[in-house]
Amino acid sequence: MRVRCAKIVHLRIVPNPMKHPRSDGIDPAARSRSRRRALQAVYAWQMSQTPVDKVLEQFSHEQDMEVADLAYFEELVRGVIAGHKELDQALSAYVDRPMEQIDPIERAVLRIAALELRDRLDVPYRVILNEAIETAKRFGSDHGHTYVNGVLDQAAGQWRAAEINARR
Repeated sequence: MRVRCAKIVHLRIVPNPMKHPRSDGIDPAARSRSRRRALQAVYAWQMSQTPVDKVLEQFSHEQDMEVADLAYFEELVRGVIAGHKELDQALSAYVDRPMEQIDPIERAVLRIAALELRDRLDVPYRVILNEAIETAKRFGSDHGHTYVNGVLDQAAGQWRAAEINARR
């Protein structure tokens, strides 16, 4: 009769550097979840024109919201809904059709990113573009992320020119 011996392997656990809080107290993963949830909330608003407080209430009980940056989520949703006309006007120089003709997911992504590019100078433009592209890949049409990338790259080139030039 053969007896199998268990092989003991010693594993060294290496801490994940992303789990350590940043010096500014911002949790990038929570911000990312906030952007994804904001996309869903803005999309819901675009489809129903429900008042912003109702939209926020609908999302406040979601399980994901427990691990999101709630203040950032609310700032994005309120900002887009309140300023969608100004955001659309600002984006009009970079899109090839009226905003109403852009796919609703891509339109919501563009509006959220435009708000961040214009109003959240504390967030690097590369973070905003990357998050927008990844969100469009996840929720948008097959090639929607390439459209989002092209539009936001042009907008960032104008709106964040000083930041972009400082990186060169």
